[in-house]
Amino acid sequence: MRAPHSPHDVEELCAAGAELYERALREGRVPAAEAEEAPCLVDFGMLHPAVDDPGVLEPVAPVVALQRLLRMSGKRIADERRREDRLTAVFEPLMRIDGWRTGTADVPSITLLSGTDRINRAITEAMDDVTREVLSIQTNAGHTGDRHPVSEVVALARDQALLDRGGRIRVLYQHTLRHSPTVLSRYERLRGDVEARSLDELTDRLFVMDGVVAFLPANKDGTLALEVRHPALVGYFATTFDRFWRLATPMYPDAVQPPSPDGVTPRQRAIAGLLVEGHTDAVIAERLGLNIRTARVHIAKLAEILGSESRAQLGYLIGRSGILDDPEP
Repeated sequence: MRAPHSPHDVEELCAAGAELYERALREGRVPAAEAEEAPCLVDFGMLHPAVDDPGVLEPVAPVVALQRLLRMSGKRIADERRREDRLTAVFEPLMRIDGWRTGTADVPSITLLSGTDRINRAITEAMDDVTREVLSIQTNAGHTGDRHPVSEVVALARDQALLDRGGRIRVLYQHTLRHSPTVLSRYERLRGDVEARSLDELTDRLFVMDGVVAFLPANKDGTLALEVRHPALVGYFATTFDRFWRLATPMYPDAVQPPSPDGVTPRQRAIAGLLVEGHTDAVIAERLGLNIRTARVHIAKLAEILGSESRAQLGYLIGRSGILDDPEP
């Protein structure tokens, strides 16, 4: 069974459409049923029903099709230029107003974006201007639910376009996604300078692009985001990312297995630190991107390793065990 036809522009003619159009030019006509796999040819005016038999399609001469498409393109360009003139006419008198909200165009700004479509467009438009590097923090919630503001197809195409321009992508994940097939397969599909690392605890989702603009959530469900262009704030976000990056463990393209001294895994050590701070199981699970059942399994394992018989004793034994001490250099 063939994959469904994906919408595309005429300058990106699909393989099925190119093959069918070439055959129609050689043979003079093709059965209309065969165009079901390449409906773009009819949409673009490259095939049309025969006058004497609607069940077959005849090709329009390439030179005729090209001229018609060029005229349509020229009309769109002219329409856009007229729209630019109308926008200029509307905003020109507004820019002459002397007010506290009419400063120069380079005033640093923080913009609230509402709705996933608007957030998606803003990120994509900003990515189009990136020439050097994108820094990204991706939390567990951002990749396992419906809170992701951008479809996977759009995100992959956007990332690959940056890599094709010679840019670099660095991504931080929580340890819970370290072995996720979905995450790893995503990077295997990208070609270019991509690197990912993981850490127990991270901030919420973040994008920093070329040190010029940053995007971060403005509410819990991801329907609001802040677009930040204030140099001091964007620089702060980039510095925070770099400090997390130095502490994180490589996971792609070359994975490094974190050490587990005394049989205590890095995840259990992170849980131990939060237990000593007095956090509940629910808070520990949320901060480390775990479900509460998994968090409790790790807590039980810690209790078994340290010989603890109660929650209070576990905290005391963790403190005495030295598992939270910094390793020797």
